[in-house]
Amino acid sequence: MGLIAFLKTQFIVHLLIGFVFVVSGLIINFVQLCTLILWPINEQFYRRVNCRLAYSLWSQLVMLLEWWSGTECTLFSDQATVDKFGKEHVIIILNHNFEIDFLCGWTMTERFGVLGSSKVLAKKELLYVPLIGWTWYFLEIVFCKRKWEEDRDTVIEGLKRLSDYPEYMWFLLYCEGTRFTETKHRISMEVAESKGLPKLKYHLLPRTKGFTTAVQCLRGTVSAVYDVTLNFRGNKNPSLLGILYGKKYEADMCVRRFPLEDIPVDEKEAANWLHKLYQEKDALQEMYNKEGIFPGHQFKPPRRPWTLLNFLFWATVLLSPLFTFGFGIFASGSPLLILAFLGFVGAASFGVRRLIGVTEIEKGSSYGNQEFKKKE
Repeated sequence: MGLIAFLKTQFIVHLLIGFVFVVSGLIINFVQLCTLILWPINEQFYRRVNCRLAYSLWSQLVMLLEWWSGTECTLFSDQATVDKFGKEHVIIILNHNFEIDFLCGWTMTERFGVLGSSKVLAKKELLYVPLIGWTWYFLEIVFCKRKWEEDRDTVIEGLKRLSDYPEYMWFLLYCEGTRFTETKHRISMEVAESKGLPKLKYHLLPRTKGFTTAVQCLRGTVSAVYDVTLNFRGNKNPSLLGILYGKKYEADMCVRRFPLEDIPVDEKEAANWLHKLYQEKDALQEMYNKEGIFPGHQFKPPRRPWTLLNFLFWATVLLSPLFTFGFGIFASGSPLLILAFLGFVGAASFGVRRLIGVTEIEKGSSYGNQEFKKKE
């Protein structure tokens, strides 16, 4: 085992990476708070500033995927579609099967220059997660409780507010509403059978309200819908902890572009279009499981150095004073100060582990276990 590979497995190194992410995130959140004074003066300038602040935080996670673990991401698409990446507002539909599916999406947004301006329809609970939810709040992310009767007005208002967004945005929708588990899949297929819908093997039944509302509210802003079907070679099931330990994965993403004018305006017809799309996604996953490859030409967009340089900047700024402070504590010989410092380290470790826990499937929400039995 080489030195770099050894360091990737060490808890203290993980703790230092977590320290840089958390402290830089708090600094970024404070700066975002200060930018609120820009909103009444120049709303578009406020948005551009916050896109770059968000990039400085999210790109640290992308750095872990691209540079720390060396995970490779391959696109399966056509040249005409790839040529439009980063040059239009789009809605992204991504399957929700893996702990790091969001991170694979982020690495593509980074490589095509839209990481800071990427959007998502997120569950309301994430708003209260430090760093993640706070950053999203300043980015005007649309949050929902996943109860349509309560969400309708909030979601429509949030989406319409994005109609004049100054930078190209990729708006992510997890139409399944929650991560795939066997229990949720079984219940979901019971609902599909009761509604006379074709059963899916690799996906949950898509929830259509969020999609049809997003399409309706963003017509005139969004140019297309990108359907993205993600899987990993070798039947791997990667995790954020695995990435932190430097495990390398190979992600494959099949991307299909659908011009928005091809999607029906009528809500019921648009919902049927989405159900048909998920049947096609299921067929793509079946093909991948049998042949180990998606259809289409292969593209490997090169990783950019900015994520690594951004992390090195924050690490230099934050770790130098931390090491000086820690050395001073132990040099003082004070048991009280040393215990307090170790307590701080323990608390930081707990905090980082809790943030990682947000991505873990087994700690995911129970949404979908029973909610599928209710009507949308």
